[in-house]
Amino acid sequence: MLVSQNSIRQFFLKSIISVLIGKDKLRFYSTIDWQKESDRFLKEDPVYPDYYSGKNFHGITGGYLNPIAAITYDVVTAFASPPNETWIRHQLINGIEPKPKKILDLGCGTGSATLMLKQAFGQAVVIGLDLSPYMLIVAEKKAQQAGLNIHWQQGLAEATGFEDAAFDLVTVSMLLHETPPDISQLIVLESFRLLKPGGQLIILDGNQFRLRYAQWLIEFFKEPYSKAYAAHSLEDWLKAAAFEKARTKYVGWIHQLTWGIKPIIK
Repeated sequence: MLVSQNSIRQFFLKSIISVLIGKDKLRFYSTIDWQKESDRFLKEDPVYPDYYSGKNFHGITGGYLNPIAAITYDVVTAFASPPNETWIRHQLINGIEPKPKKILDLGCGTGSATLMLKQAFGQAVVIGLDLSPYMLIVAEKKAQQAGLNIHWQQGLAEATGFEDAAFDLVTVSMLLHETPPDISQLIVLESFRLLKPGGQLIILDGNQFRLRYAQWLIEFFKEPYSKAYAAHSLEDWLKAAAFEKARTKYVGWIHQLTWGIKPIIK
C-alpha cells in the first residue's frame, strides 16, 4: 500500500503536479515519514470498506490509502472547484446559523473546510474526521502552520462512534460524490443522530443536476461513484432522514449546498 520516500519524490519531479504543488512544499512532503505519522492516527485494527479501499480515486492506485493522494488532493480540489475554491467553501461558512459550539467535519480530507470552520468560530470545539490517515497527516500540518487547535480523528463517516446529540453543526464537504449512494444515505442518517435538536447539517458537494449532463467531467477526474451520486437528490435524502427545512442552493459552476435542521421535539 505504501510507497517509499524516494518513489514519491521521483513520481512528482517527473510530473506536472510537482509544478503545481511547488518545489518547497514537495520537498517538505518528501521528508515526512508517512508510515510513522499515519500510525498516530490509526485506530486498532482499522476497517477499510471495499467501497473505499477497493477503488482508485482521481486515478491514483490505492485511492486515499496512498500518501500521493493526500499530497495532490488540494491541487485537484482547487482545479475541480471553479471559479474559486475558497469562495465556494466560504458559502458553506456563510450558511451556518446560529453560532455553533461544537462542530464535526465529516470526511474532512486535508482539512481545507475544517480550518475555515475553526477560523470562523474560534471558540468552538472543531473535530475533523477522515478515514485516510494520510489525509489527516496533511490536515494536521496545515492546522499547525495556521496556528489552529483542531482535533483530528480517523473513522468512518457513516459510523463515527461519537455519542448521540453531541454536535451543534455537522458539515460534509466534497465527500458524498465519492461514496456509493447507500453509504451516502447512511452518512446523512449518522449526521442526524450526532446533531443536537435544532442542530444543522450542511453539505457542500457537486451539483447533482449539472453532473447528470457532464459525464465527461466525471470521467476526467476518475470518480467511481459520481454518476450514481448525480442520479439522486440530497434534499430527498435529508427529508427521508427526518431533517426539517431541507433546501439546496447552487454555488459556483458545478457545486451545491444542501442544508437541513434536526427538529426540536416539543
